[in-house]
Amino acid sequence: MSRPRKNAGRRGARPKKPSRSPSIPETDLKFKLYEAAVQSSAWQMRYLPLFHRRFTGKPATSMREDFCGTGRIACDWVKKSPHHRALGLDLDAVTLEYADRVNRAALPSAEREQVSFALQNVLFPTREKFDVIGAHNFSFFVFHERRDLLAYAKAALRSLKKDGTFFLEMAGGQGFVETESNSQTVVVPEVGKVKYVWEQHPYDPVTKVSDYSIHFRLPNGRWLNDAFTYHWRLWEIREVREILLEAGFRDTRVLWPTDETMSEYVEVEHGDDADVWLAYVVGIR
Repeated sequence: MSRPRKNAGRRGARPKKPSRSPSIPETDLKFKLYEAAVQSSAWQMRYLPLFHRRFTGKPATSMREDFCGTGRIACDWVKKSPHHRALGLDLDAVTLEYADRVNRAALPSAEREQVSFALQNVLFPTREKFDVIGAHNFSFFVFHERRDLLAYAKAALRSLKKDGTFFLEMAGGQGFVETESNSQTVVVPEVGKVKYVWEQHPYDPVTKVSDYSIHFRLPNGRWLNDAFTYHWRLWEIREVREILLEAGFRDTRVLWPTDETMSEYVEVEHGDDADVWLAYVVGIR
């Protein structure tokens, strides 16, 4: 990651005033930056109900967001109708507090009653059963052992209604394991123009584990290094499908983007050998 460039200026020019620090509380700042740079619920709002109905013939109104973080997807889900209900699960109390205090609190009072969050391990089933359960943003890659991913799949199966669907977002390809970093500028409300950096650390082909980091540079030049870090096993689509069937799911499907914009997804049985690919594996109860 390169250092910020200094502004030399013209001789006699008035010095440029330094950017002020963001007015957002420091404890909330990295979550705001993440939501602006990384998080988007548009895919889930469109495709979860669409593919759920296609695979089961039934509508989806109840949804559980696993590894929910700030709960953005869960909160957006309940905006769809008064009948929609969502639960977010996570093990990070600080992040869940933000989800409840900021995102849930921003909803109208009726919608706030339709969403809740729980500090709970996804390896244990919930009493409430759902139409849809989703693990987005490659979050289930935190499981490094096959037995743990199998346990998660079994717990999800027990937490689904009959004909429920289990969506697992995945990524891979040679470009996802190369040691590199890339950046882009994003405009964050109440903050300004922020440099977002995604860094990929050396990949271990024996364990199939790699580390990833997210850094931010604020408008005032301050860096938030390692704002988010990930220690992931890179699972393959075929082995995840096999684990879902072993766990008891009656069928699995693969959703693949139609182009590099990744705005449209279709069901496939074969994928392109892309440098970096994104996909969803779906288990059907």
